Amino acid sequence: MTLRKLTASILVLCCCMMLTTGCWNRKELNELAIQLAASIDKEGKQYRVASQVVIPSEVSAKTTSSGMSPVTLFQATAPTMIEAFRKMTESSSRKIYSAHLRVLIIDENLAEDGISEVLDLFSRNPETRTDFYIIVARHSSAISILETLTSMERIPAENLFYALDTSAKNWSPTTTVTIENLIEQLVSEGINPVLTGVQLFGNKEQGKKISNVQQVKPDAKVRFTGLAVFSSDKLAGWLDESKSRGYNYILDNVKSSAGHVACPSGGLIGLETLRNQTVVKADIVDGEPLISIKVTNINTIADTECRINLSDPATITDLEHQASEKLKNVIEQTVVYAQKNFDFDIFGFGQKLYQSHPRQWKKIKDEWATTYWPKLKIKYDVKCQIHKIGTTRDSFINHLKK
Repeated sequence: MTLRKLTASILVLCCCMMLTTGCWNRKELNELAIQLAASIDKEGKQYRVASQVVIPSEVSAKTTSSGMSPVTLFQATAPTMIEAFRKMTESSSRKIYSAHLRVLIIDENLAEDGISEVLDLFSRNPETRTDFYIIVARHSSAISILETLTSMERIPAENLFYALDTSAKNWSPTTTVTIENLIEQLVSEGINPVLTGVQLFGNKEQGKKISNVQQVKPDAKVRFTGLAVFSSDKLAGWLDESKSRGYNYILDNVKSSAGHVACPSGGLIGLETLRNQTVVKADIVDGEPLISIKVTNINTIADTECRINLSDPATITDLEHQASEKLKNVIEQTVVYAQKNFDFDIFGFGQKLYQSHPRQWKKIKDEWATTYWPKLKIKYDVKCQIHKIGTTRDSFINHLKK
């Protein structure tokens, strides 16, 4: 064989070898336990971790449900999180596979100590996707949230994921934060992160049983409650529902929501937000930072509890003015509360200043939290507009027999 033919043969062999390595790290489905949710609790110096894993036979479309729970829970305790997760294999016949993780729940105590180690663990894992939501268990252990069976979705992890997604899009006191979003906010200048809180209500022990989802009114429910505010990676406090909505309006997170204004003759008029746009700008005026918040809020009238002439433009103008003042107060009270209760910027005003005036920011960033943030001047421009009044212009309430 000539040298040329030998060289060609070796090259062909090398190419074939490269093509045959495509399945070296394949994973057989029957060897994996698909993890959809995880929880981490801090107990003294130990970490208690849990994985909510799908039982394939209970969720398969080809089999009839046996009435058993569609998920099972594996848990373990160890000095480090990775040890605890690996220790779960003592009770699982399959490797816990995290590529389909939907929700990570962090214990309130752990959040107060700092969550950077948790984020480091999950961001390093090549199996884990980065689009799962992170939430904080409030007044409840993180594992108790995973243990509670839910009605709307057979798999509790799916219920948490979709409920949070739906709430953020349609109500607005919650927010969806992925690990990518969270890490970006932790390392960015002039902003501190927030996470949605989740709480268990009702009978904790009954919530673990399949009977919890076999009744109209479950004995235990999980519900999202407010926003957890972080100073760097440590939990520093909470925002209630009203202030959580104000926060989301400021950060332009509101896609749709609902509210009400007073009717001139008594009663309330319900408004549904169709869309919202918030623009936050930072400037330097007379040597001092100034933040401008402009909100444009488009609404439709959803319901009325009074006799009112909605065909009169003056009536619509009055309702728009009421709605604008009310929304402005919510936003303003949220900012005032944050300035009084947190010695750090949770809205990213500093980040806006850094982006628009990097030189000035460099001069004041070390004093931003202590000197500028508490007395920061805010200019509010909130306009609520009513573009629709529903399918009925003249409500039948105006013609009720007396």
